[in-house]
Amino acid sequence: MRLPQGRSGPMHGQWPVVAVVAAGGAAGASGRYGALLLWPQSSGAFPWTTFWVNVTGCAVIGAFMVVITEVWAAHRLVRPFFGTGVLGGYTTFSTYAVETRRLIDAHQGGTAAAYAVGTALAAMAAVWAAAWGVRGFLAWRER
Repeated sequence: MRLPQGRSGPMHGQWPVVAVVAAGGAAGASGRYGALLLWPQSSGAFPWTTFWVNVTGCAVIGAFMVVITEVWAAHRLVRPFFGTGVLGGYTTFSTYAVETRRLIDAHQGGTAAAYAVGTALAAMAAVWAAAWGVRGFLAWRER
C-alpha cells in the first residue's frame, strides 16, 4: 500500500496524543492508588474508596466537558490528557467489576448488587450534577 506523500502511516500525527494520554493515565492511576492507600478497603465489605473515586472522577469529567466544550477553546491535547488520560486512569470501572465479582464470590450478593447499581447511578448523577452546577455557575457569573 502506498501512502500519500508526507504521511508515514496510520499513526501519523497521533504520537503527541498517545504520549499525553499515557502521561495523564499514569497521573490518574497514581491518584487512585494514593486514595486506596489512604482509605484501604476491607475484603467482603462495601468498597467505599473505589465507589468515591469513580463518583468524584465522573463529577470532574462532567464539569470538565462543560468547560472545554462551552467555555474555553482548549488546546487539542487537553482533552486527551485530562479527560482520557488523567480521569480515565483515576476512575476504575475494571476494579469496580472485579470488586463486584469478589463480593458475589464472598456470598455478599446484596452488597454486590448495591455496589454495582449504586456506583452506576451515582456516577451518572455526578456527571449530570457537575455539568448542571457548572452551567448554573457560569450563568450566574454572567449576570
